[in-house]
Amino acid sequence: MFRQVLDPLGSIPGDTLLALVPVAVLLVLLAVFRMPAWRAVIIGSAVTIILGILVWSTPVGATFASYGLGAATGVWSVDWIVFWGVVVYNTLVVTGAFGDFKGWLVRQATADIRVQTLLLAWSFGALMEGLVGFGYPWAVVAPILIALGVADLSAIRVAALANNAPVSFGALGAPIIGLAAVTGLPLFALSQSIGRIVAILALAPPWVLIYLVSGKKGIRTGWPLAIVGSFGYIAGQFPIAEFVGPYLPDITGALVSFVALFALLRVWRPKEVLGFGGHELTPEEVRRQEAGALSTGDGPGAMSAAGGPDEPAAAVAPGRVVRALVPFGILIVVVILWTGPWSPLPKYVPYQPTVQFIDSLAGTTGGASWKFAPAVAGTAILASWLLILAYLRPPRSAFKAVFAQTWQQMWGALLVGPFIFGLAYVFNYSGMANSMANGFAKVGTVYIILAPILGWIAVALSGSNTSSNAVFGHFQFTVGKILGAPVLLFPSLNSIGAEVGKPVAPQTASVGVATTKFVRNEGEVIRNNMSWTLIILVYLIAIGCLYYFVLPAAMRV
Repeated sequence: MFRQVLDPLGSIPGDTLLALVPVAVLLVLLAVFRMPAWRAVIIGSAVTIILGILVWSTPVGATFASYGLGAATGVWSVDWIVFWGVVVYNTLVVTGAFGDFKGWLVRQATADIRVQTLLLAWSFGALMEGLVGFGYPWAVVAPILIALGVADLSAIRVAALANNAPVSFGALGAPIIGLAAVTGLPLFALSQSIGRIVAILALAPPWVLIYLVSGKKGIRTGWPLAIVGSFGYIAGQFPIAEFVGPYLPDITGALVSFVALFALLRVWRPKEVLGFGGHELTPEEVRRQEAGALSTGDGPGAMSAAGGPDEPAAAVAPGRVVRALVPFGILIVVVILWTGPWSPLPKYVPYQPTVQFIDSLAGTTGGASWKFAPAVAGTAILASWLLILAYLRPPRSAFKAVFAQTWQQMWGALLVGPFIFGLAYVFNYSGMANSMANGFAKVGTVYIILAPILGWIAVALSGSNTSSNAVFGHFQFTVGKILGAPVLLFPSLNSIGAEVGKPVAPQTASVGVATTKFVRNEGEVIRNNMSWTLIILVYLIAIGCLYYFVLPAAMRV
């Protein structure tokens, strides 16, 4: 059995720096050379394999076997979920159900910019993140806000920062599923630990969003909106993350926050109606806004739209609103029943190939494996899609449009999945992750500050929370073991640090600005987002310290 080598160079600083080479190569290719992610991870994989074989003395056959098992994990645990999630979204778009839902939502938002921002950027953005991810919430939400009077750069920043809390559970739990795959930690336990941190993190964004669109005046007279918006999302997100799993917290959080905000507006509204910048709207401006919000289509590459950029969206009949909402209900019910801890379906694993090693730190036997579970969450989403089809009854011509659009949107991301997990598996199997963790652990307790920062850096350069978790997840887990930290804390902070870094990720920004005038000008958008992203990162570090020093039991399996 292969025994990992902890110090191939005989120097902790040297071993740590050499182990960082695959990560550095990957991030330089992405951030400096702006190489497409799928090409970058292929080159990064080659570098990782060469270092593993030549420096860490990994057997050639076992190296490629671990890479293959990682690639299979990327396809089955991540791509299979993301693909069917996007198919569900595109089906709603092509049948008009998504446009009806969006048009209805825009008309409910009233003329007040604070209400519009929380309903559209915060709640609706979380729904988009839960279904699709990959920057699409920016691309769909920002044009709507611009049409409602928000300045272009501010609209993009609001859409990006609103997306902070939901990203860890984005694209139907894919980042957390990837984190569980590389760390070996229970998926359900990671869902709980990340949900507990996000529940505190989600207290802040609604306040920030209201401030960004309406200033101190907006906060002073609209603070109930921030309270209800944050607690509404938490009320929908936290119980699902805690008791069901990572697949639906964003979707349920979004829907509950919608309901909570609508309920608040039935019994209370701000005394004055504010426009962008805190300007109090005149009665004539209010009437013009409420007569019909401007429609902006359904986002990048949309196959149908609810009107051109200069025509008011027509009122949506109640029956069409119900038709738009029922598919979300189908998805939630099927996924909860199928994937919850009470279900035996995901636990059936007829095939689990493994390559083993002796861990260089613990001296115990470990392994890189792929669990082929036919009834994983992706299969549950496929079943949901079939039921949604039976309900919506789209014409046959719609199928071609749905799959063509999904392939156009996703082929690059689908390639990244197997390559990045193959890289991560070799990185872990060879012992490189242990060597790097051994070096970073020398900083001691202060590492609680570094854990979320590393996640922030990784996603800011790679653009993918799932990729950040794949590359750094096992490393964070190992540092935690060396330091005796609560076992779930550092991997969870890596994932949530990654979500905080999303507003400054070039690849995410390139998708997010696709429907605005800042196409191919992501740099200005990133600079505009940077300061608030760093503020939220400091807040996350404070939350990490809370769980590390005060509530460590909440981060243990």
